[in-house]
Amino acid sequence: MTGSGQSTVADALEQALREVYEAVRGVQGGKNASYIPALAEVNPELFGIAVVTRDGATHEIGDTRHEFAIESISKVFSMALAIEEAGPETVRSKIGANPTGLPFNSVIAVELHGGKPLSPLVNAGAMSTVSLLGAASAAERWQKLLACYGRFAGRPLALMDEVYRSEAASNFHNRGIAWLLYSYGTMYCEPMEACDVYTRQCSLAVTAHDLAVMGATLASGGVNPLTGERVISAAHVPHVLAEMTMEGLYDASGDWAFTTGLPGKSGVGGGLLAVAPGRMAIAAFAPPLDAAGNSVRAVRAVSQFANRLGLNVFSV
Repeated sequence: MTGSGQSTVADALEQALREVYEAVRGVQGGKNASYIPALAEVNPELFGIAVVTRDGATHEIGDTRHEFAIESISKVFSMALAIEEAGPETVRSKIGANPTGLPFNSVIAVELHGGKPLSPLVNAGAMSTVSLLGAASAAERWQKLLACYGRFAGRPLALMDEVYRSEAASNFHNRGIAWLLYSYGTMYCEPMEACDVYTRQCSLAVTAHDLAVMGATLASGGVNPLTGERVISAAHVPHVLAEMTMEGLYDASGDWAFTTGLPGKSGVGGGLLAVAPGRMAIAAFAPPLDAAGNSVRAVRAVSQFANRLGLNVFSV
């Protein structure tokens, strides 16, 4: 599409973005994650929405350049790296591809399924995913992940030291899950190494703009639309998007698919990423969370934007 056609599409995106932002910015409700002390202190009024299309066009409004902790959204990109390294069938057989039906940090889910995490997008599965990566040391494992995230974002990403220290000092539950996985044979490196590297990946600093670029890399078949670098094989992208659809918004994943119809992933840092395959990615950031751990304003904003533009992948 060229000339006036491109202009019309861009104008429609900009108009939808402005209207959704104004409609949602005053929405109240939810509260910051409090079980991670550093997240409880983030300004709850921050709010931004960013869109990046598969050809690299960027549209954004609000606090889209404010850095926050990526948290569980990092699981998507660790999973992508594991699929690249080990292959989709290995990841599916060793970790899984189904929703647990229980909270993202559930111990019971591991026990009920014979030690198999079921999904790379819950805490147990995310730590198992980290352990599956080929690495001779914790440092190598971390650097491999850090480089991967940077390729998706199109820029180097850095650790938020305060968030990491806060999470590392309070992640006893995840440590317990890591040892439980080890007892079942579904942890593939030293358990505390996997737990610590996972804690680090959750503490990466990103912006809503970064997340939109990372999602647009998936939307464009694995090629970063800003750098032109192929980050993940095109054949592996559908597996990543399928996992996002199954478990991306914790206990609300089914409701999200029903109302919005896009592969998505949220994080307790207040971020939310949704991917419209072949078209664009939408990311939003607002710290207050609902009972399921999803950002109240981000969920509403991304859903409204997607519905306005008819992005539902299940629509005919």
